[in-house]
Amino acid sequence: MAYRTTIKAGGSGADYWLDLWRNRQLLWILSKRDISVRYKQTLLGIAWSVVRPLMTMLVMATVFSLVAKLPPDPNIPYPLMILGGLTIWTFFSGAFSQVSNSIVLNSNLVSKVYFPRLLMPLSAVAVGFIDFLISLVLFIGLSFFYNYLPSPNIIFLPFFLVLTFISALGFGLFFSVINVRFRDIAQLIPFIVQVGMYACPIAYSTRLVRDSLPQYYKYYIMNPAVGIIDGFKWCLLGDNSYFDPNSLYSTLIVSIIALFLSVMYFRKQENTFVDYI
Repeated sequence: MAYRTTIKAGGSGADYWLDLWRNRQLLWILSKRDISVRYKQTLLGIAWSVVRPLMTMLVMATVFSLVAKLPPDPNIPYPLMILGGLTIWTFFSGAFSQVSNSIVLNSNLVSKVYFPRLLMPLSAVAVGFIDFLISLVLFIGLSFFYNYLPSPNIIFLPFFLVLTFISALGFGLFFSVINVRFRDIAQLIPFIVQVGMYACPIAYSTRLVRDSLPQYYKYYIMNPAVGIIDGFKWCLLGDNSYFDPNSLYSTLIVSIIALFLSVMYFRKQENTFVDYI
């Protein structure tokens, strides 16, 4: 007779990861559900994934280019520079927000049945990835409009996608845990995303920070999102787009450490989720 050990939340490492793998079909089901719920009963549906970045790009281009008169990187159309940064920021911010709220939004499942809770944050990344793909198609269409073909550097794009996934999951997991106990965190997350969008080189070039504020440049590139955004824009826009490879050191170190510590913290706390749901 086949015998299956019952796995408890926060159980031994080997059993937990094996149980996570056994439930991989549930990951697919949760991902499909999260995507369908995102656009359910909306007038424009998935078209919002086109409207949002397009409108944001237009507003930023107007404010930063026409009003503030900040220069883009040489020979790069300002709208393309902005949309390139927005495309990867869409993935990071969307995944981070969805992961941070994943446990609370699935409270009905948490309180009724056990499965590896890590499946919920992982499935939440799917929504951000769909938005990213739509924004990427929008970027490619705009590139042809400006007759600016994607760079051969695009072969490195998967690396920056993986790095974005690691960063969003690492930071999001931490917030997902404290969000279970302190629901105020849900109000803080949109503010963090909004501030982060303007603190990162989306509507302006990191070259501008290097030239205008050289004394702060080394601290600026310690922001892990700077290396991801600049690297992603470099993949799409080529060598005309400013990218300092040194910025990847802090990105890699901070993102990997954040993911490692967040997974450990998540595993330690997941058996208490039901007490606060």
